[in-house]
Amino acid sequence: MKKALFTILAVLICDQWLKIWVKLNFHYGESLTLVSGWFDLQFVENPGMAFGWMLPGEAGKMILSIFRILVFLGIGWYLLKQIKEKAHSGYIICVSLIIAGALGNIIDGAFYGIFFDRGSTFDPEIGDYTMYFGRAMATSEQGYARPLMGNVVDMFHFTKTFSWGGRVREIFPPVFNIADASITTGIISVIVFQRTFFPKQIVVDPEVIESAEEVVNKDEELSENKENLSKQS
Repeated sequence: MKKALFTILAVLICDQWLKIWVKLNFHYGESLTLVSGWFDLQFVENPGMAFGWMLPGEAGKMILSIFRILVFLGIGWYLLKQIKEKAHSGYIICVSLIIAGALGNIIDGAFYGIFFDRGSTFDPEIGDYTMYFGRAMATSEQGYARPLMGNVVDMFHFTKTFSWGGRVREIFPPVFNIADASITTGIISVIVFQRTFFPKQIVVDPEVIESAEEVVNKDEELSENKENLSKQS
C-alpha cells in the first residue's frame, strides 16, 4: 500500500505542479526549447484524452470526462484488489502509475475550468475548440468552463523531424504531459515484465498425483516385505 500511495502522490504532485506553472506563465502555443532540435515545452490544451484523442463537441467532452472517472474508479478497485492479494510489487507500481496518470488528467478536466479565467472553448460555428490570447490567471470568480468541462494542459513536444516520402515529419507529433507519460510507462512496463509479474504456475493433473501416491505406497510395501524377509532369514 505504501509503494502505491507514494507512486500516485509523486506523479500527481509533479504533474499538477508543472501544469499549473505552464498554465500561468505561458501564452497559448508558446514554447520553450529544452533540447535544441529535439525537445520543447510547448503549451497547448487538450479537450479530449491522452495525446489529443477526443470526441467532437461539448457533449463529446462530457462523455469523455465521465468515461475517465469510471475508468479511474475501475482501476482503483482493481489496484486495491491486487494489493490485498499481495501481487508482485513491480506490478502494483505499474498499476499505480496508470491510475495516477488517469487521476492527473481528471483533475484538469474537473477543476481547471473553474479555477482559471481563460482556456480553450468550443466554437459551434467551426465545430472545434479555439485558442485564447494572453496568460491565464487563477480566479475565485467565474472560470472559463463548467465542472468536468475544463481542458487538460499538455506541454511535452518532441520536435525532431525526419524525411519520408518527400515530406518532413516529426518523430512523435502529439504534445503530452506527465500524466500521459505515467499511463504509457505503466502499460508498457506491464507488457515488458509480464513474465516476472505473472510467473507460470505448473498445474499437475490430480490423476498423476494419485498415480504417484500409489507408486510410493507400493515402494513402501515392498520395502516392508524385504525387511520382514530379512528378519525371518
